[in-house]
Amino acid sequence: MSGVVVLDNGGGLIKAGRGGDLDPTTVLPNCLLRPLSSKKFLHPDPLPHSSSSSAAAATAAAAAAALDLTSAAVRRPIDRGYLINADLQRDIWAHLFASHLRVSTASASLLLTEPPFTLPSIQRATDELVFEDFNFKSLYVADSASLVHLYEASTSPQGLVSKAQCSLVVDCGFSFTHATPVFQNFTLNYGVKRIDLGGKALTNYLKELVSYRSINVMDESFLMDDVKEKLCFVSLDVDRDLQLARKPGHDNVFRCTYVLPDGVTHTKGFVKDPEAARRHLNSTDESHLTSGGTIIDVERPESAEDRKRIDLTKNEFDLTNERFLVPEMIFRPADLGMNQAGLAECIVRAISSCHPHLHPVLYESIILTGGSTLFPRFAARLEKELRPLVPDYYKVKITTQQDPLLGVWRGGSLLASSPDFEAMCVTKAEYEELGSARCRRRFLR
Repeated sequence: MSGVVVLDNGGGLIKAGRGGDLDPTTVLPNCLLRPLSSKKFLHPDPLPHSSSSSAAAATAAAAAAALDLTSAAVRRPIDRGYLINADLQRDIWAHLFASHLRVSTASASLLLTEPPFTLPSIQRATDELVFEDFNFKSLYVADSASLVHLYEASTSPQGLVSKAQCSLVVDCGFSFTHATPVFQNFTLNYGVKRIDLGGKALTNYLKELVSYRSINVMDESFLMDDVKEKLCFVSLDVDRDLQLARKPGHDNVFRCTYVLPDGVTHTKGFVKDPEAARRHLNSTDESHLTSGGTIIDVERPESAEDRKRIDLTKNEFDLTNERFLVPEMIFRPADLGMNQAGLAECIVRAISSCHPHLHPVLYESIILTGGSTLFPRFAARLEKELRPLVPDYYKVKITTQQDPLLGVWRGGSLLASSPDFEAMCVTKAEYEELGSARCRRRFLR
């Protein structure tokens, strides 16, 4: 059994396990929560994932269903991607190591992920947690992009990423989105570009839209996360889809209903008609267009039910254009009032910051990772936006990881199982002798 703990410490989820394993031992929210039925903050249950046995997955799902998270208060140690509450993170890690991993930290090494451009004060706080609070014998700090590159190169030994040892990793995470060039397993820091927009901001925007149009859900973070993951998708033609979303009744292929938990028969929300929610993926684009490319809008008299105003006594709400307007913010942050470039322009700027000899390889080896890349049609829309910005003599190829949520952790597990790993780490003795700042130079951070 490996003595290396691999910890992908994200702002939304913690992925933790032992080096050398294919999948993490546990995946759980990086927060404490207090349901309305409790007077104190509780540790959330782990999420079921691919490496769980069927019995463990069923147990985790049953425990999650039993806990009513309606209007639950949430405390997070990481805000906007950076550690802001070391005491809270210590509490979460202590529970993780003792109850889920069951590891003796004093005899183990730690591989920890950290976002680019982390402030020295936050690095010191992290090192204190690792060496002084948990007494790990050694530490290696990696950024997610280099681990994703390592994993992709190992899974496709004959691919371009492996042969050229060069890729552009687009990480759309919980707190923000990074476009990071990687060369020979090293991040090119001068080429890293960031958009201050991630899964949390998208959930908040969805909460605002639904609260304004239907019912107040501003306190329902977990519920609206579920709505976003199950119902949102990326539009390939926003102007056309906005017109389609105006159609009444059953003619609107985007309309779907989400049922809220009632606290009695079910404590989690669900999609009322999953087949209807997938109609937009099954319908062909041409079925809504004339030969000239304009929308066929057949006027039909609306029934009294269609004209009826929203009934606030119902325990459900409808979604139409919100389903594609929320992920659209990744491509058009200006629509949220943010003075930042969209994802396609961010990628072009990142690649343009690198040496011209790397440009053709980087455009042909774009890797998508992170939970926000799981929206349907994300890669197709990104390629559509990117192609006009890239010179014609460059080929554009975008690859989505097999599991974007676990890709970083799997790269860390692969690195932790390499024979040279211990020599790359900073030991506790070196930390005590040299201090945090000197030790960090070994990680080029």
